[in-house]
Amino acid sequence: MKAIVVTDEAAGTAGMTLAERPEPEAAVNDVVVQVHASGFTPGELSWPGTWTDRLGRDRTPSIPGHEVAGVVSALGYGTRGLSMGQRVFGLADWTRDGTLAEFVAVEARNLAPLPGDVDFTVGASLPVSGLTAWQGLFVHGRFQVGQSVLVHGAAGGVGSMAAQLAHEAGAYVIGTGRAADRQTALDSGAQEFADLDNDALEDVGGVDLVFDVIGGDIGRRSAGLVRAGGMLVTIAGPPEAQPAGGLAVDFVVEADRAQLSEIVQRVRDGRLRTNIGNVSALDDAVAALNPTERIKGKTIIRVRS
Repeated sequence: MKAIVVTDEAAGTAGMTLAERPEPEAAVNDVVVQVHASGFTPGELSWPGTWTDRLGRDRTPSIPGHEVAGVVSALGYGTRGLSMGQRVFGLADWTRDGTLAEFVAVEARNLAPLPGDVDFTVGASLPVSGLTAWQGLFVHGRFQVGQSVLVHGAAGGVGSMAAQLAHEAGAYVIGTGRAADRQTALDSGAQEFADLDNDALEDVGGVDLVFDVIGGDIGRRSAGLVRAGGMLVTIAGPPEAQPAGGLAVDFVVEADRAQLSEIVQRVRDGRLRTNIGNVSALDDAVAALNPTERIKGKTIIRVRS
């Protein structure tokens, strides 16, 4: 099969090449998915699992990509809940070859059915950003109706999802970002916007929940914005400061079939919009993932037309 491979962490996306790789086989509780569309997160090239297996052994050349939408083409022994020919989407394992390929082996529990009226490119854009936003708000953030939520990076992939989900769930949403991101954040459900380059973050006042995708100085200052009993939730690494009278937690997104189904249903009925910036073929993936100019939105690789 054709696949994008990486062999050198230091080279980053510039070290990607298109190559021929063996087709994967379905292990126990696996399915093999014939990939129709794949999503890629640039940060994954710095994750240990991209380069080593679960036992820490080198596994290069590696196939990156963890978001997938496609059709089940093989079932492993003991696999339940999915069937041959079924449309699916979800997250591939962190320490196995990924989705920038014509086929990928995935644990069945990491996938959810993809309704027939949702395009594969849309399905591939949802797992990382959608699940991260969902889990940050409702699992780790313990959101309750009527709370105020500050979403950093509210125009980005995760942030725009978090702003939309929080608004739909009954939150008062404050988005942050650069000045050019204001309208996108407001369109995503934010009632207020703070320009991180020009506005004083501390002027926002106390909020019940901060969703941080930036970390560093922004993460430290955000701890002071959390009301007593509130939460600071971050995906930017261990929090460097705890809110006074509140709690700060960091997390890594996990696959969840039920949550994926909730997310895709919101896309179907128009409550949730994806943030796709460019769609490119697998043959052109190396160039597409090394753009010469800034692309707004997520790049999706369409593996099958």
